[in-house]
Amino acid sequence: MSESSPPEDELAGTEQPFVQHLMELRDRLVKALIAVAVMAALLFFFPGPGALYDYMAAPLVAHLPKGATLIATSVISPFMVPLKILLMSAFLMALPLVLWQVWAFVAPGLYSHEKKLVLPLVVSSTLLFFTGVAFCYFFVFGQVFAFIQGFAPKSITAAPDIEAYLSFVLSMFLAFGLAFEVPIAVVVLARMGVVSIEKLKNFRGYFIVIAFVIAAVVTPPDVVSQLALAVPMCLLYEVGIWAAQIFIRHTQAPVDPAEETRPS
Repeated sequence: MSESSPPEDELAGTEQPFVQHLMELRDRLVKALIAVAVMAALLFFFPGPGALYDYMAAPLVAHLPKGATLIATSVISPFMVPLKILLMSAFLMALPLVLWQVWAFVAPGLYSHEKKLVLPLVVSSTLLFFTGVAFCYFFVFGQVFAFIQGFAPKSITAAPDIEAYLSFVLSMFLAFGLAFEVPIAVVVLARMGVVSIEKLKNFRGYFIVIAFVIAAVVTPPDVVSQLALAVPMCLLYEVGIWAAQIFIRHTQAPVDPAEETRPS
């Protein structure tokens, strides 16, 4: 009687590819960190951390009473706050390179029709986030600070703390940056089949209510800033519905599965 052969190990031969993927992931992360570090070094020497903070504080300073300035209530705030601004600015400047490393890591494992979907979404989501941040800085801040200073009693001399201002700026940048990602969310939901285009159109009225509720929660209690967030969200929702129809039409998988195989 012959001995039965041992059962085949299902994981045999998979260790090396797995290690290779980990090594590639490590290399991509290192390159992304190097990109952020290079941007931070450039910004450190020009224009410098202090100048970066002055630029970020300019919308508020422009609406402070004459002679008023921001204050630092912590001993290390004059050092730490500009440094945080430097790192944040470096990350934003290096974000396209960081996302490119992410794309280079995942792209080899995607079908060609999936690449047609992912790459445009990565690029457009980056541009939309930057657009939201820029819209917040160049338009919303001026309106918000003008409203706050106009509402404040004459007996109060405004002297905001630099850490509190940094926290406010970051929260507003994040709110507007994410709000401008509405088209990406709509496209992804429609392309994945979670909701249909018709349901998205029917949900339009509910989304308008949701947009104004979100704007009321995340923005200061003035009409201008709330409208500045809610109205673009509603418009971008319509853009997302239009874009979803195009993406669904141009990123469909082949009818015959044999036409396309998963890359190794």
